[in-house]
Amino acid sequence: MSQIVKNYYDDGAEQEWERLSDPYNQVEWMSTLRLMDRYLPDAGHICDIGSGPGRYAMELLQQGYRVTLFDLSANELNIARKNIEELGLQAEAYICEDARNLRVLGAEAYDGALVLGPLYHVLEEAERLEMVKQVHRILKPEGTAIFSYINSWGCLKAGVTEFSETFRDPERIYDYLQEQRFDELRGFTEAYFSVPHRALEEVKRGGFEVISCAGAESFLAGMRTEVTRLYREDRQVYENLVQAASEMSEAPQYREATEHFLIAARKSSI
Repeated sequence: MSQIVKNYYDDGAEQEWERLSDPYNQVEWMSTLRLMDRYLPDAGHICDIGSGPGRYAMELLQQGYRVTLFDLSANELNIARKNIEELGLQAEAYICEDARNLRVLGAEAYDGALVLGPLYHVLEEAERLEMVKQVHRILKPEGTAIFSYINSWGCLKAGVTEFSETFRDPERIYDYLQEQRFDELRGFTEAYFSVPHRALEEVKRGGFEVISCAGAESFLAGMRTEVTRLYREDRQVYENLVQAASEMSEAPQYREATEHFLIAARKSSI
């Protein structure tokens, strides 16, 4: 990742810790936890690549997994270490490194991997494919990984309420029907937006058998304002919807039109 991306996460480390506590982002959190529970191995060593401040790593450690955290941002890893140690837990390692350099990790060293973020920021296809191949290399036979991509189709839906002024140029609407690369976005940094079929192709080309895929925001995708209102005004309805959305995140009628597209995959022979 570029220095721009590194600076973004170093400067926003605390904000990234808080991000998944946001009422709307809780849908992504719950859906991802559900996929982890369903598709990661029941025990073993997990490499959390793009761990950020360690929210998912903490969940895994509390369940008895061994966990290595791997992230570009030293500030995020420091937050992760602090919060993990406050729980009386211990990670296997904290590795501050660019996810394009997974060669520093041993071959067939991990039972499972999370890749929930790095692929958002790798603009070049060859580099993304190499990253997926390196995830394949570090996994034990039959190891599983969960990959996350930003989905341009879902961002179009979200954009209606979150950045509608962009669409004063009608061509920008149609741009969201395909892959996109951004040097920088309002409120975000350098980014690559995929589309579901391209993301699936990339993971398969990297040597993986796709087990399942999901849309993290499920049927609530693009409804940030309304979901937040329900959180404030009718907590029971909010909780019911978030629970149902996480349970339906793999349903084909919802999964391809969400902001985050998740792929559960198993290592196969290339």
